[in-house]
Amino acid sequence: MRWDPGQRSENLEDRRGQRFGGMGIGRLGIGGVVILLVLSLIFKRDFFSLISGGTSEAAPSGPVATTPEEEHLVDFVSFVFDTAQSTWTVIMAQRGAHYQNAKLVLFRDGVQSACGFAQTATGPFYCPGDHKVYIDLGFYDELRRRFGAPGDFAQAYVLAHEIGHHVQTLLGDTFGTSNEGSVRRELQADCFAGLWGYYMAREGVLESGDAEEGLGAAAAVGDDRLQHMSTGTLSPETFTHGTSAQRASWFRRGLESGRIESCQT
Repeated sequence: MRWDPGQRSENLEDRRGQRFGGMGIGRLGIGGVVILLVLSLIFKRDFFSLISGGTSEAAPSGPVATTPEEEHLVDFVSFVFDTAQSTWTVIMAQRGAHYQNAKLVLFRDGVQSACGFAQTATGPFYCPGDHKVYIDLGFYDELRRRFGAPGDFAQAYVLAHEIGHHVQTLLGDTFGTSNEGSVRRELQADCFAGLWGYYMAREGVLESGDAEEGLGAAAAVGDDRLQHMSTGTLSPETFTHGTSAQRASWFRRGLESGRIESCQT
């Protein structure tokens, strides 16, 4: 991707210096959360709270220990976040609607949101209760090393997907709480991420191979792949995000069409 580092989003909220108690689970990585998620679905019990011990009190924020590489990544997610929001401002204005900016929260280990306490192992997420996207930048290492989805556009896809959930909230999320509704919601967010990619391609931001990186990232986090990695078996009735093929397909729809009407899952 072509972009200029050095600028930080006005909608960036840096909580990397904040610490929480009971954070052992935060070191499990994305694989650990998949196992806990499957167990929670099977036994109808919240295994996340059991392992964390229910501790989620924040310690006072301290200085942020960081590296030049991490700060470069902060610049990058700021760029992605701002361009995604600028894109949706235009798209929604064309439809006679107003786009309300979300906030991007950077954290480490754990974070308290309006949707409750979350740990690094849960991965990036959007909270409709406070209109904020939360991400521990360490997730990108997992995306590259564990799931084989490297590249800056793969990283950008993750944020653009979460912004897609914000757009759904602004438009009125009617998918419901069933597993089927959850899958449709996630696939539409994938399509919305592709829609942002379409506009970035038009502006000359994308480079050769970027589309393939995004498609690879979408496929890497399909329910079937994650479930097989964690348990060795598949239970399609428990899927909440869609299969790898579905996620890549809907991302491609947005990327190639550039039309919000193409994202009706």
